[in-house]
Amino acid sequence: MRAVTVSPDREDPLEVRELPEPEPGPGELLVQGLALGVCGTDREIISGGHGALPEGRDWLVLGHESLGRVRRAPEGSGFAEGDLAVGVVRRPDPVPCGACARGEFDMCRNGRYTERGIKAIDGFGAQAWTIEPEYAVKLDPGLERVGVLMEPTTVVAKAWEQIERVGGRSWFDPRRVLVTGAGPIGMLAALLGKQRGLDVHVLDRVTEGPKPPLVRDLGAEYHTEDIERVMSEVDPDIVIEATGAARLVFEAMAGTPAYGIVCLTGVSPAGRRITVDAGSLNRDIVLENDAVVGSVNANLRHYRQAADALAAADRAWLERIITRRVPIDRAQEAFTPQPDDIKAVLALDPSAE
Repeated sequence: MRAVTVSPDREDPLEVRELPEPEPGPGELLVQGLALGVCGTDREIISGGHGALPEGRDWLVLGHESLGRVRRAPEGSGFAEGDLAVGVVRRPDPVPCGACARGEFDMCRNGRYTERGIKAIDGFGAQAWTIEPEYAVKLDPGLERVGVLMEPTTVVAKAWEQIERVGGRSWFDPRRVLVTGAGPIGMLAALLGKQRGLDVHVLDRVTEGPKPPLVRDLGAEYHTEDIERVMSEVDPDIVIEATGAARLVFEAMAGTPAYGIVCLTGVSPAGRRITVDAGSLNRDIVLENDAVVGSVNANLRHYRQAADALAAADRAWLERIITRRVPIDRAQEAFTPQPDDIKAVLALDPSAE
């Protein structure tokens, strides 16, 4: 079988190589890889800026945004041959910490977790992979074309759960949400906002291409103006920040009304400095009972929430988020961003291209 691997120390770190087909261990599923989503984390791993290789190896099978079809399932696993399945990315640390011991491994306290395709264990960028049934999630069979969006949807499912838990500290009746960034995370955050019946606004600097009509067809409003103006006009109860752009982060924190919630999902690059009136920002947050929370990764509960959200969404709209499908023999193209990209997907099974 073919697999997409990365050796960060090599001059050409990305390679499609032939590997033996995996043999499932006791109780494991054997899954035919159908598609693999590509994101910024993958590109960071390729450049050597993130991730960790398996012990004793100088390469890693890349990929954490999975979609596959079960080829072999043990009796009592809850899966059957032909089921669509997605693999959970993170595994709890072996110690474990208190959070991991309670199934909240997305909130690991000691950092000893592992992650498929990211940290110390092979990912899903292969034409076949194995997985423990307790770390696999079954998808609606109608999601074959879009189920690869599952992992980023888990990220925003967790973000919305965190927002609602923070809001629930008191009376909570949000009406308007602003999502900054119209990439896959932003689009899916907007989708889950609409599914909650909220007035959804999306801010991005792109004025042409697939993003503006995709937002409008969701029933949300698309903005390209300066964030200060948009914050003033929209007056959002909730902001989901999905760019990691430092200025947008601080403007969002400073611009919400009283009892506002800002959820940060974008990772900011280090080393860039901006001038911030920290005293004024602190004063606003304290005196207005605002909350700022960061959110990343997901546990099994969020995977199930994401599966439900995708099953309830318009399939044609979801498919438009996937702007490129690249066959595995041209894998390098999938990991090279293009101007009109929202989500690039690597087709692992030639019949699924």
